[in-house]
Amino acid sequence: MKKFLVMLMIAVLTLGVLAACGPQRETNNAGGKNEAEGEGTTTEGVEKPEKLTVWVNDQEEQKAALEEIFAAYTEETGIKVEANGISMLDQITALALDAPAGKGPDLFFQPHDRIGDIVLQGLADPIDLGEDAELYSQTAIDAVTVDGELYGVPHVIETYGLFYNKDLVSAEEVATMEGLMKVAEENTDQAQDKYGFLMEATNFYFIYPFFAGNGGYVFNNDGSGFDAKDIGLANEGAVEGGKLVQSWFSNGYVPKEINGDIMNGLFTDGKVASVITGPWNIPTYKEALGDKLGTAILPKLDNGDVPKSFVGVKTWMLSSYSENQEWAIDLMKFTTKYENAMKYYAAAGEMPALQEALDSEEIANDELIGAFAEQTQYGEPMPNIPQMQQVWDPMGSALQFIANGDDVGEVLSEAVQQIEDNITASGAQ
Repeated sequence: MKKFLVMLMIAVLTLGVLAACGPQRETNNAGGKNEAEGEGTTTEGVEKPEKLTVWVNDQEEQKAALEEIFAAYTEETGIKVEANGISMLDQITALALDAPAGKGPDLFFQPHDRIGDIVLQGLADPIDLGEDAELYSQTAIDAVTVDGELYGVPHVIETYGLFYNKDLVSAEEVATMEGLMKVAEENTDQAQDKYGFLMEATNFYFIYPFFAGNGGYVFNNDGSGFDAKDIGLANEGAVEGGKLVQSWFSNGYVPKEINGDIMNGLFTDGKVASVITGPWNIPTYKEALGDKLGTAILPKLDNGDVPKSFVGVKTWMLSSYSENQEWAIDLMKFTTKYENAMKYYAAAGEMPALQEALDSEEIANDELIGAFAEQTQYGEPMPNIPQMQQVWDPMGSALQFIANGDDVGEVLSEAVQQIEDNITASGAQ
């Protein structure tokens, strides 16, 4: 009763980080490895529920694709799937309010970088996928792992890469950072709004690869989890990356006021040779440029490495309050199996986290999406611990100062100090 009251009180106050635990059960519903089939969970001997409730993201193409997949699950199992569209960003507040009252879902859908906070709130239970974990991209599995336990079945994986206009530049010319800088030098005329290269260069999400590729990192991870007390955003590699970014501004390659809308407009107008952004822009770019549009992984750095982009994973999570956990996990696995993963990809345009799907000819050989699938292999999951929320604002401010020509080392040291202070103030140490 005490745990229930604590959870309810905090949910009503909508605090971001809680130390509550999920409801206790006599048995661990999420376990039960099927030794014969090598699966992480089994529904053998478990009574079927009449219905499973799922919270899906409220994006129309995604909802339509999932409803078709859920209908197939109902036909196969006889279990009705009730899909409620709620924005991913709103689901956790709603879950904290509804789940203790028995009105929550059996499974819900979240970006992986929110998992740490969700786990602290006691809203999700771990999932034992057993050997089935090997079916998914290792990067995706790493993304949904907290303290050695899986807290999701990965559904979608995404990262960013390079788009280029084939009429203005070749893939070979932008395959390396040295080549990209040459393209920027030769094709940039700000007076004519023409550029060789553009990106949102004060957005830390996109800039991170140039820190990480030189040895910078957000939180150190030795394989046992992220250490929020070891921040590598002002080390030698991060400073080197920051100086590279600063050179784009000082050389006039990238305007200080650039944002996504401006960049997209210039690129679709044919005034920019190459841009760094994500596959979500493929439809817009393809409509504007047609066969002139090309994609590639991020340009190799001078050390020969492909920059480590942030990788995001959208994942199914298991509600701590579900009374049908075995079947909820069964539905997660059904939704992400090859046939359904490809069906979702075709309808919603988001890359599957299932490795077999990523390796399929349909994706690997796709002239546009294939590069992003390859880039996920070089990227690293965005940290999934609550402390990550304290990184964005200080690093965004730091990049603004870097764009204005301030000393990179000093700026990044100040940003790290601010991150540490923010983490201490938040209590999430």
